[in-house]
Amino acid sequence: MSEQGAALGARLRERDLGAAPATLNLLESSTTADREQAVALLREVSPALMGGEAEGHIVGITGPPGAGKSTLLSALLHAWRARGDTVAMLAVDPSSRRSGGSLLGDRARIEFDPADKGVLIRSTAAGDRLGGLAPATRAAAQALAAAFDVVVIETVGVGQAETEVADVADTVAVVVQPGSGDVLQFLKSGIMETPDVLVVTKADLGQIALATRRDLSAALRSLGGNDTKVVAVCSLPPTQGIDELVAALDEHRAGLDIAARRLRARRAGALLDFAHEHGERGLRELGGRRAAERLLEAQDASMDAQALVNALERAARES
Repeated sequence: MSEQGAALGARLRERDLGAAPATLNLLESSTTADREQAVALLREVSPALMGGEAEGHIVGITGPPGAGKSTLLSALLHAWRARGDTVAMLAVDPSSRRSGGSLLGDRARIEFDPADKGVLIRSTAAGDRLGGLAPATRAAAQALAAAFDVVVIETVGVGQAETEVADVADTVAVVVQPGSGDVLQFLKSGIMETPDVLVVTKADLGQIALATRRDLSAALRSLGGNDTKVVAVCSLPPTQGIDELVAALDEHRAGLDIAARRLRARRAGALLDFAHEHGERGLRELGGRRAAERLLEAQDASMDAQALVNALERAARES
């Protein structure tokens, strides 16, 4: 790596989009030297050094395969760029068992202009946590939010990823395909409690899409989630509902206590990383998961995720 982590972090703070590819390469590297540089990079974009939270809007887009997420992202990307927003998209793929890298290359399914310097699209591997988010993806989203106006995490499948993307993103949109039976499945799995915005794709199907939208609204009312917007969209020309969806995402972000949400995200990510690295034995040394959560709550709110992991490891060693 030709540039040091701290220098890359400083460039991100200055909203230098050209630092993004090298940032992602560094965060995805598993070598000891690069991991040390990654820590330095993330420290540079921490609230402590930035004087507050990064301004970029971190949006999670998730839902079952075939629901139309990539077509939707193409339409959203066009809408964001039309109003001048810079956009980074992280498409989380299953990992190759051989290389450890992303397998499907989902960015190939998102339409964009490769010459547009205001757009970064990267396929990122899920790592060895199938259905979840690799630590590098969570770190990348937090780092890129310092430079880009919008950072999107697109997750694969339904399950653990929905819970983990909710711990990273400011706003989570769950995508549902009309007539797929997903509403009942979501209710059974508890996913209906995850989204800040629900998106019904393929609105051009007419009554089927309207029925799905009604079912989702009814399910939300039964769970007391009346504040969750349900938006029907058609991502293919002529598009419909995309501006309404962008407005719903903006409205949710505007109503957030970003500092509190990001602090919860850092603490949740730190606990996840610690448990992944040290397992149940590590948690037992801390007195259990709830004791670890209390320890994290006692730390300074401006600490970055790696500093929080370090605090857990120190406590485990001293126990």
